[in-house]
Amino acid sequence: MRLFLLGMMGSGKSYWAQRIAEKEGMDWMDLDQEIEKETSLSIKEIFAVYGEEYFREKERDALHNLSNYKNIIIATGGGAPCFQNNMKWMNDHGITIFIDEDVDILAERLKKEKAHRPLIKNLSDEELYNFLSDKLKERFPNYSQAQYHLKGNKISDVSFAEILKKIHE
Repeated sequence: MRLFLLGMMGSGKSYWAQRIAEKEGMDWMDLDQEIEKETSLSIKEIFAVYGEEYFREKERDALHNLSNYKNIIIATGGGAPCFQNNMKWMNDHGITIFIDEDVDILAERLKKEKAHRPLIKNLSDEELYNFLSDKLKERFPNYSQAQYHLKGNKISDVSFAEILKKIHE
């Protein structure tokens, strides 16, 4: 079984990947961390030196390299499903779960992390909220192709357990 968690930055993909993996005895990985290992650069450095297009190519390559892994949960980057036909690839190679957190919650979480996130590093708090709202609208058509959709207050250990139970049936 290969699970792909997708959603906006700050939605908790890495948190839930780690948490579910521990409960289910699975491995987990963060796609951005894999790219950083492979390139020996931070995501911030990749964007600054090589640009977003290069990053998206590395992201696709890292994603495709995961096809050898079994029994794993992958936390994707927020934009991963929206480029390089990645959403179709993930649906063809595993189970996709869209973690759909409210923009107010995303903005509150990300205010403290702006310096480490290239797409939002120079935004004021108000600009951050507007950016997240616009980005979610832009990405939603891709996210909505996920096989499962967990919205706001439905994101819990129980909801993930229910999805895993359905997958095993």
